[in-house]
Amino acid sequence: MFLFSEDFKKKTNQFLLAFGISLMLGIMILGQDFRDSLGKSVGFIMDPLVTLLGADNFHIVLFIMASITALYATLIQKYTIDWDLMRNTQEKMKVFQKDFREAQLSNNTALVKKMEEERNNMMSEQMEMSKQQFKPMAYISIISLPLFMWAYYYIKSHAAASFVFPFWGTQILTDTVLGPFQYWIFWYFISSLAVSQLVRKALGVGGV
Repeated sequence: MFLFSEDFKKKTNQFLLAFGISLMLGIMILGQDFRDSLGKSVGFIMDPLVTLLGADNFHIVLFIMASITALYATLIQKYTIDWDLMRNTQEKMKVFQKDFREAQLSNNTALVKKMEEERNNMMSEQMEMSKQQFKPMAYISIISLPLFMWAYYYIKSHAAASFVFPFWGTQILTDTVLGPFQYWIFWYFISSLAVSQLVRKALGVGGV
């Protein structure tokens, strides 16, 4: 029974990773039709929430959505990343770079050569750390990308929606703040960032 559950866990993990990566690739490669289809498919969950809160309160819907994704992302990161390994690797790399620079400045050829060999070992640790960071991205995309595509599709269909921003006054959500970033994306980003910082501190995730 234990072997079966371990096998099931492994296959589920592989499926979720493949599904998350497929979503990311689909959004980048398959174009607007795929993004719109993905957004519409989430409508049966999110549209009733808009109806409940009212279209004029769409910024609240965005805040709830950002809070969900921030909580979900933080929990995924908490249980999929070895934070001790990451902190230790970063600290070792910082010390190594300082010592390596000093060896170069002192023209200590023998020490430089020895440290270059050590650097190869540290690069494998860096690769392991990078792999640990990529895995939660695939998991997170399973929830965050469909929600984001739904918001994008909904706002595109309700281009006149607006929100009163502090200091900026009433702004149309599809107008741009800076470059390609629209007001709704800016609001979603700062909401997600604020909630994420609170959740990470409460759960002791990362260096917070």
